[in-house]
Amino acid sequence: MSIKIAIPHQETDLKPKIIVFGAGGAGGNAVNNMVTANLEGVDFWVANTDAQALANALAPNKIQLGIDSTKGLGAGSHPEVGRDSAEESIDEIRAAVSGCHMLFITAGMGGGTGTGAAPVIARVAKEEGALVVGVVTKPFHFEGARRMKVAELGLEEISKYVDTLIIIPNQNLFRIVNEKTTFIDAFKMADNVLHSGVRSVTDLITMPGLINLDFADIRTVMHEMGKAMMGTGEAEGEDRAIKAAEAAISNPLLDNSSMKGAKGVLINITGGLDMTLFEVDEAANCIKEEVEPGANIIFGSAFSSELQGKLRVSVVATGIGSSTGAVQASTNILSIKSKQVLNSNEVKSSNNKINPLQASDIQKSFDFNSEKENSSDKQSSSLNSNIIEENIVVNFSQSFIPPQAVNPDKGNIAEDEVFPRTNEKLEPGINASQYGEKQRDFVALKNSDNLFEIPAFLRKKSNK
Repeated sequence: MSIKIAIPHQETDLKPKIIVFGAGGAGGNAVNNMVTANLEGVDFWVANTDAQALANALAPNKIQLGIDSTKGLGAGSHPEVGRDSAEESIDEIRAAVSGCHMLFITAGMGGGTGTGAAPVIARVAKEEGALVVGVVTKPFHFEGARRMKVAELGLEEISKYVDTLIIIPNQNLFRIVNEKTTFIDAFKMADNVLHSGVRSVTDLITMPGLINLDFADIRTVMHEMGKAMMGTGEAEGEDRAIKAAEAAISNPLLDNSSMKGAKGVLINITGGLDMTLFEVDEAANCIKEEVEPGANIIFGSAFSSELQGKLRVSVVATGIGSSTGAVQASTNILSIKSKQVLNSNEVKSSNNKINPLQASDIQKSFDFNSEKENSSDKQSSSLNSNIIEENIVVNFSQSFIPPQAVNPDKGNIAEDEVFPRTNEKLEPGINASQYGEKQRDFVALKNSDNLFEIPAFLRKKSNK
């Protein structure tokens, strides 16, 4: 009698787990379009404070954020509500991203749930060891300065927790649409950036090809690389390789579609069995010429029966505009150039000189927890005022503090360098930057060793 001992066979799934996670209304819509397109190889999740929108989502996996705090009624365009709701549902989020190798987080910046919850989801995924890629949109110009400012603060917050960040300004849709393009079709074009980026990654890993890439290659290009651009081009007929490559590197929807300065480049060329070596060389060289010589280029090629007669080129360029890898959000400084409407009584001190704005005064308008506007702001908006153009540096605390209200009379918001400050009265016809140069020249003159070689009447004049 013989005894047979067998070790039970255990199947181990060694494929990378990739999740596309939509936060808020815009993120949910992007995921809906990807589900409709039958993208394979990824798990879809959506999270929202709006129970009705969540019920209409096509993703098989859903998380209702902030059941106790919002009662399923939404965040009311308040990012702090979206953030707190995500923190309330933190255990469900952590369970969803557990074991994930790569997470694409998509959301619309400027609203409530997406702006507030997306950074929380990205943070949890990062804590679980996932490679996190953010694909987010910025508002249209017609949505106003307040929403744009909230979006900028949302970008500042989410950039702390993602390895790579791709920004799609909705305003750029006007570059590719015409007067007959429907509203739905226009947003599908923006969602296609996310779809193409995810597909380029999954194709490299799952599709058969002569040059296959693994997930470690993708992590090398995208880990802690900051701002990025994604593009996909597809062409057929004569010169299809060049046409597809040029379309991939010139995505008109992205915030900064130039690949100049990119530190990592992922190239995926997919075609049918008729794809030639010469075409692969043409497409790859076309992209290589756009990046710095020292860029880390990782190339892969795959075959697809659906592309017989066509050629598809996908490119992901990372590390754009950042010398330290990840987006430099750790400084927690936002430089804003705005036209501040200042009351003459507030601007001038007792000696009739203009005093610079204090950052602490500006920060009051960004406080989530403040239920009332600063009384001095109300007074300044109701009295006659002088308008001066000035750069404001706002130092925010570690907690995410988007603004509660913005005076529409204060103009549009844009990032800019900080001009030197002066506490002297501006002369007519001289703007702030010119006056700053004059001030620096005067300081240099006072510090000169040869100051007392200047005639007395000139010294007295310069000291006035």
